[in-house]
Amino acid sequence: MKILQVVEQAFRTIVEEQDDTILWLTQSMISAGGDLEVLLTGNCAYYVILKQRQPSLTLGSWKQTEPAELNRDITNLLEKKIPVYVLHEELLERGLLDTPVHEDIQVINHDQLLDIYDRVDQVWQW
Repeated sequence: MKILQVVEQAFRTIVEEQDDTILWLTQSMISAGGDLEVLLTGNCAYYVILKQRQPSLTLGSWKQTEPAELNRDITNLLEKKIPVYVLHEELLERGLLDTPVHEDIQVINHDQLLDIYDRVDQVWQW
């Protein structure tokens, strides 16, 4: 069964965790034999341009010493040959269209998105 993970809620849990929860879950499911693809939409479009680790965060006397590495999460997916898509319109809306993205991330338009939805068995929206 092929599943499309539509990841829309960006930067969730990255104060407490070292990665995006859904991207980590996707990697784990792939390792267990899952057949998944990823669409980064909404503010997750920012994930395709992040090139460095997030800065550390300090709250009072507590410091997050292992901040999120979203670029690592995306790279891990791509290294496992998981298709990762982002909508051209999402990049345009956020002023990111001229920003270089990883060469293996597929920038698609809405017509191509219809084809992706048509070929998967389930769509999970996060």
